[in-house]
Amino acid sequence: LEWHLLRYPPHRGILRWVGDLNRLYRRLPALHERDADPEGFEWVDFSDVEKSVVSYLRRGHDVDEVALVACNCTPVPRYGYRVGVPFGGFWEELLNSDATDYGGSGVGNLGGVNAERVPAHGRRCSISLTLPPLGVVILAPEGV
Repeated sequence: LEWHLLRYPPHRGILRWVGDLNRLYRRLPALHERDADPEGFEWVDFSDVEKSVVSYLRRGHDVDEVALVACNCTPVPRYGYRVGVPFGGFWEELLNSDATDYGGSGVGNLGGVNAERVPAHGRRCSISLTLPPLGVVILAPEGV
């Protein structure tokens, strides 16, 4: 490892991102409890080839333990991108790879979004997301 590169802000941002991602993985049961179990993973949408966005759910042992991961694989931010979710209520944005702390542009969901009774991806509820360019956001129902 070339630790001397940490003197440069982009490298410090990546170090911070990896640290925060690892802490979230340990803290959130949906991300680790069923890691090797097919029941712990569920595609939301893997077929949006036009916008190059994929989204999936991770699940823990408890039915309420769920996390949504949405990945925008283009350099274009996606505003109002609708993703189906299993529950209503407020979905907290737990991690955003484009946060300024990580050297990103700060495009995101301002802490979270409210689910609406708008069907999407075979689910009764959905959320309207701002997906950062070349970014990943992880959300979970508030309080999880």
